[in-house]
Amino acid sequence: MSQAQEVGTSATPATALRRTLHERGLRMTPQRQLVLDAVRQLGHATPEQVCTQVQRAAPAVNITTVYRTLDLLERLGLVRHTHLGHGAPNYSEHQHEHVHLVCHGCGTVTEVPTDLMDGLADRLDRERGFELDVTHVALSGLCRSCRESQQ
Repeated sequence: MSQAQEVGTSATPATALRRTLHERGLRMTPQRQLVLDAVRQLGHATPEQVCTQVQRAAPAVNITTVYRTLDLLERLGLVRHTHLGHGAPNYSEHQHEHVHLVCHGCGTVTEVPTDLMDGLADRLDRERGFELDVTHVALSGLCRSCRESQQ
């Protein structure tokens, strides 16, 4: 079982994070736990949103610390990022897997199951030898409402 899977199952988030850090010769800090907790609470969040959430409990934590911590947590396999447009990446828990549909018109982000990408993933593998990471995908277009308002 991977560390990311372990975090989502039997081990408590704090215990799993502490163990993962310890195994890599790193120490547990309150800031690291606060950042991971914020990502979990927010679901999807930019580093700035994570920082705002963390600062509710620890006002001295700055955006640089949040960026460094998010980078570390991603390298540890505990969070992942997705680019939903031109702004900052959005972070979510590693096991939080879905495809994002981003509307250019209204900015709405909708989550859909990753299996909707199976045909494309299979075709890319077969024709290009490319293995698509469907958990790291954002598709841009227009939602139904915006399309209907243009007609």
